[in-house]
Amino acid sequence: MDALTLSDHEFRQYQKLLYDIAGIHLSPAKKALVCGRLARRLAQHGLTSYGDYFRLLTDRREAEELQHALDLLTTNETYFFREPGHFDFLQNHILGSHRRAQTFRVWSAACSSGEEPYSIAMVLADRLGSGSWEVLGSDISRRVLEKARLGHYPMERARHIPKDHLTRYCLKGVGSQKGTFLIDTPLKSRMRFIQINLNGPLPKIGEFDAIFLRNVMIYFDLAAKRRIVARLIQTLKPGGHFIVGHAETLNGVDETLKPVAPTIYRKP
Repeated sequence: MDALTLSDHEFRQYQKLLYDIAGIHLSPAKKALVCGRLARRLAQHGLTSYGDYFRLLTDRREAEELQHALDLLTTNETYFFREPGHFDFLQNHILGSHRRAQTFRVWSAACSSGEEPYSIAMVLADRLGSGSWEVLGSDISRRVLEKARLGHYPMERARHIPKDHLTRYCLKGVGSQKGTFLIDTPLKSRMRFIQINLNGPLPKIGEFDAIFLRNVMIYFDLAAKRRIVARLIQTLKPGGHFIVGHAETLNGVDETLKPVAPTIYRKP
């Protein structure tokens, strides 16, 4: 067998490892993705098979390498103001009934490199201004959380940000930073980014008026979806909103949240 061929048996080992840790099910179609994303790590360690690398990952002394592999296997595509209807609903409906005496809190529960929570923050800043509000972003990957905390992106990532938001909440790079933009400090100060594995017990993060869990449930099987959603809605305030991706649904997953619009649910 070629040294860099991922056998079916080895792929099943990685499938089980990722499911046990993160609740994510890798379909057989993801075999090439696993092979491609981990190949460089094999070379880094001078290993000649994916089986050897799997044994390295399951060595209790190699927690740092296991985190590195999780980062590579769980990073997904995102961009600013993805699925704009959700941000319109947030601004025009959810925030419209917000009582300003209370801190408005939103959790972006699979925030990747930060584009989603910063989009949420721009909407909140636009509507609530200097009022009391905050955004929590979480992800299982430490690598993408580091990018999120920096809030520094290539200029091409700005193409979906409304022009007035780009002007008010972002700084255009100059000199050596030309071709990039940076989220402005006042907006960034409202953000908190922490590592959370949604498949495990949640840390003490308080309650939220809205939770965005978008474009991540497609990677979970039904049992994991039910487990994770049940855990998250415990942190949702009564009357709070739970928002999933356009290709996702809570039908058969949870019966306590009530649909109020496509892919948008409300806790009674």
